[in-house]
Amino acid sequence: MKFNTKAIHGGQEHVDPAYASVMQPIYQTSTYSQKSPGDHKGFEYSRSGNPTRNTLERAIASIENGNYGMAFGSGLAAIDAVLKLLKAGDEVISTNDLYGGTYRLFTSIYEKFGIQFRFIGMENANTVEDYISEKTKLIWVETPTNPMMNIIDIKKVATIANKHNILMAVDNTFATAYLQRPLDLGADIVMHSATKYLGGHSDVVMGTLAVKDKDLADKLYFIQKASGAIAGPQDCFLVLRGLKTLHVRMQRHCENGKKVAEYLSNHPKIENVYWPGFKNHPNHHIAKTQMNDYGGMLSFTTTGNDYDEAIKLVEKLQVFTLAESLGGVESLAGHPASMTHASIPKEEREKIGVVDSLIRLSVGIEDIDDLIEDLKQAIN
Repeated sequence: MKFNTKAIHGGQEHVDPAYASVMQPIYQTSTYSQKSPGDHKGFEYSRSGNPTRNTLERAIASIENGNYGMAFGSGLAAIDAVLKLLKAGDEVISTNDLYGGTYRLFTSIYEKFGIQFRFIGMENANTVEDYISEKTKLIWVETPTNPMMNIIDIKKVATIANKHNILMAVDNTFATAYLQRPLDLGADIVMHSATKYLGGHSDVVMGTLAVKDKDLADKLYFIQKASGAIAGPQDCFLVLRGLKTLHVRMQRHCENGKKVAEYLSNHPKIENVYWPGFKNHPNHHIAKTQMNDYGGMLSFTTTGNDYDEAIKLVEKLQVFTLAESLGGVESLAGHPASMTHASIPKEEREKIGVVDSLIRLSVGIEDIDDLIEDLKQAIN
């Protein structure tokens, strides 16, 4: 089954016992009746399993070419579950350019429990091995990274991780399974903030994981059940609905993203544009091989690195909405230094390029002429 068909049908059987509905029903229930203790129809209590959630989890596994999927109450809850595979004294090697919420979870929560984190540039994947020690138990990768759009060679990092018997997880939120499938490239875990492209309509908060290995899946299922940060059935229904149009939405996100990137790169008031589709973008050749297209996310800086100028620009946008998040059908603009990455110390932000004039765009699926006109009036 090819991807476009998987997005609509993968892992989704018509199993409604009452009316054979085409869409998976929303099982808005906390518990399930039993004929006798342990004699039930597969479900006991909705923290451990719910038919709507289970259908979504199968669908997530399907589009990522995994065998097992899990749905959590948020993307950070999904990351939290992965970190609970570790113990005090373990080390994590992480991308240094990553979502601010992930950085905050790593440093403000898990460092207190004795887990150490090393944040490194992974653009040259060969250097990752230099930071591995006997305590290293997890390599955490974002690609494309948030917000600098850096590209990391998943296959090469996975080869290094496998050589040292280290788990490798990839945050695939920006690309989605439509553009790249990390499990096929050797990763052990793929994570999504399903709030973004998978849901696609800015109306749900959720996180997902997908894996191939049964032992790893069993550990994560136990953590999901024991910790309880599950996704509710209504939210699962919304993401299931979103998955069915993921492929057509991503096509338009990619088309519009390319045209916006090209427009900005030719504007005299714009200094830098970060988009993996440019031939001069660092590791473009890797993006070309591990991704099917380059996505709808990009960042840019105005000339002069002026904080106030960047703030005025995003305030003037009319079609682009100034808001946190990304991946919805509507175009969004953000100022990472004061919004999504404010939890990262300024000196650390600027080391990786998150300067005061950096603006991040999530290019939606509106008419491209309206998007270009909006950028033009805001910049000028």
